Amino acid sequence: MKPPAALAILLALAWHAAAQKAGESDPLLEAMRQELKRSEALRVVNLDAPYYLEYAVDDAENFRAAASFGGLIEAQRTRLRVPRIQVRVGDYQFDNTNFVYTDFAGGTRYEAEQMPLDGLVPNLRHSLWLGTDRMYKAAVEMLAAKRAALKNMQQSEELADFARAQPVKMLLEARIAKVNEAEWSRRVRALSALFRKYPAVLSSNVEVESIQSVYYFHNTEGSELRLPERLLQIRVRAAAQAPDGAQVRDMAVWMGPDPAALPPEAGLRALVEDTAKNVTAFAAAPKAGDYTGPVLFEGEAACQLFAEVVGRNLRLTRRPVAVPGRPAPVAATEFEGRLGARVLPEWLDIADDPSRREWRGKPLLGWFPADIEAVVPKPLTLIEKGVLKAYLLTRQPVRGFPESNGRARLTGGFGAKAPCFGNLLVTARESVPLAELRARMLALCKARGKPYGLVVRRMDFPSSASLEELRRVIAAAQSGGARVVSSPLLVYRLYPDGREEPVRGLRFRALDSRALKDMLAASREMEVFHYLENGAPMAIIGGAGYVTQVSVVAPSVLVDDLEMQTPREERPDPPVVPPPPFGAQ
Repeated sequence: MKPPAALAILLALAWHAAAQKAGESDPLLEAMRQELKRSEALRVVNLDAPYYLEYAVDDAENFRAAASFGGLIEAQRTRLRVPRIQVRVGDYQFDNTNFVYTDFAGGTRYEAEQMPLDGLVPNLRHSLWLGTDRMYKAAVEMLAAKRAALKNMQQSEELADFARAQPVKMLLEARIAKVNEAEWSRRVRALSALFRKYPAVLSSNVEVESIQSVYYFHNTEGSELRLPERLLQIRVRAAAQAPDGAQVRDMAVWMGPDPAALPPEAGLRALVEDTAKNVTAFAAAPKAGDYTGPVLFEGEAACQLFAEVVGRNLRLTRRPVAVPGRPAPVAATEFEGRLGARVLPEWLDIADDPSRREWRGKPLLGWFPADIEAVVPKPLTLIEKGVLKAYLLTRQPVRGFPESNGRARLTGGFGAKAPCFGNLLVTARESVPLAELRARMLALCKARGKPYGLVVRRMDFPSSASLEELRRVIAAAQSGGARVVSSPLLVYRLYPDGREEPVRGLRFRALDSRALKDMLAASREMEVFHYLENGAPMAIIGGAGYVTQVSVVAPSVLVDDLEMQTPREERPDPPVVPPPPFGAQ
């Protein structure tokens, strides 16, 4: 589906502007090459020499426009170049990383945190030089501190600090194009004005964000990358308040790699209208009571469930060398140490395939030709017949896995990168139509004497919760000894006659990967879900400065015997007077 013809042409011309070809001069790449070559010869008397250096730069231009009830509240263009320089001192077996103080670089911060935007190679080299100097000094300091710390402790297993990798050269066409800022500002104002028709909506906004970036990478092993990334995101949010003061909210997102793939104007208006209708209905809905029984995760909610509860647990974490009095704040994932064990039903398979650009004609956003450590990923079977077969790995060796499989996609801690999947594909060997899945849940409820079952259609993942709400969710999970998991946004009671009733005020109790072993069945219908992963709890929007695009393809699933409860919290009073009229639109 495409937008109106004139607008489609306008957007396409802006988006597909002339690209930086591989053979053309690239000042930033040239500056990285020259300065890295000079830095390789870095030697300081009585100090350890670096054995590995890398320059990574995100050359980005973002445009964001937001409007509320027809009024523009933000229109901002951001152009920046952010360098990330790493210096490793020692050798592949033992270096300055994987130490609890690795990320605390000392010294004077006289270098810029952003690089010049012009194409002057000397200016760009000067910025890289200052950054390299600081990171080298910090690396030497951390290596000495790490050696001192290990004199007073015994390591149970000696792992290498960095895995070797074959050099990769991949220079794709890349150039940041212009975005029609005036047109997008007009569109978000028009879309946000639709909320005026819904008096129950207390707050709302419509945001559009164009993200264009080029990832540059060059290291002393000979790897060199220039990878473009483009994303257009339209996000619709709204909140209302129930008579008892409880807040209800909803969020809908459209994401795509190209404006030409936008749904028609009617589709975008429907996105806004559906969000407004949801919060209006849930504000008037009855408050749910505690519930224990079968839960059907339908469509988008199933994808969110697999992303948060399964996909994020497929990473392996490594605890850094600590010092007395400062334990390393690293929690094990739920699948750690369970390789070869059954973690899901035997009829379920999960794979990560970053090589796929589409699924049944729908684009997948988790495609990437190389990760941020210049390792080329291959399709990877993670869970087969319910049995855990592999993990997502980076160049930081972990117990039993000395090499990377190309899943470094986020910045991490203690000098390492963090793994993340690209396209998470969930397939069921046995499936039934969605209607039969709903009937099966009702049969279970009848057998157990329950008047209804629960259907979850959307979870708060990535989370749009306020910091106050996030603190409450985390506190509630920790008090019960459970892991933090996002709350459901859209929950419905499904009665035996097929009637659905929205209910509000529910959270999961102890929803983790072990609970998914009780999945009973999956639907034949499949859903595609895209989001921006940032590694923060519940992937909370704005919770981290570095994000990466991912996609999830999954069926709806029926889970047996989940616990959901109503939080006991103080609620603010509703407004004492009705809102003023908006007047003519």
